[in-house]
Amino acid sequence: MNYSQYYPVDVLNGPGTRCTLFVSGCEHQCRGCYNQSTWSADAGQCFDERMLDQIIADLNDTRIRRRGLSLSGGDPLLPANLNMIKHIVEQVKARAPGKDIWIWSGYTYEQLSPQQRAVVEQIDTLVDGKFEQALKDPNLQFRGSSNQRILNINELD
Repeated sequence: MNYSQYYPVDVLNGPGTRCTLFVSGCEHQCRGCYNQSTWSADAGQCFDERMLDQIIADLNDTRIRRRGLSLSGGDPLLPANLNMIKHIVEQVKARAPGKDIWIWSGYTYEQLSPQQRAVVEQIDTLVDGKFEQALKDPNLQFRGSSNQRILNINELD
């Protein structure tokens, strides 16, 4: 899996101060997407264990009280990204306990495959649905269009 950007301190992509990783690869290619540079799975640089260790260290850095990790893109739930995203989620849960994990995906919760659901069931919040330019609303928090939902995974099913 490749990633295009990593922000060790971010206050825009989820509640509180967070670490945010923008992964590469998206099949949705929504009209009006603000992050088109992440559509190609080959964009950016290869995600490796060193980068994962950096994220864990940043999450655990007591100088900045980070609330959690945001995974955006591209699309973290793109099938080609799933194995690494699952590994990241498992490692954050094990090595940075108490930090919440948010994922942004163009897939809706109802569209998720069993493999995608297995990853989502381990996170705290899913922001789902494609960006719809006709439904764009700059007043929405943590999402770009009104069709997108912020789902607390613990409250589903």
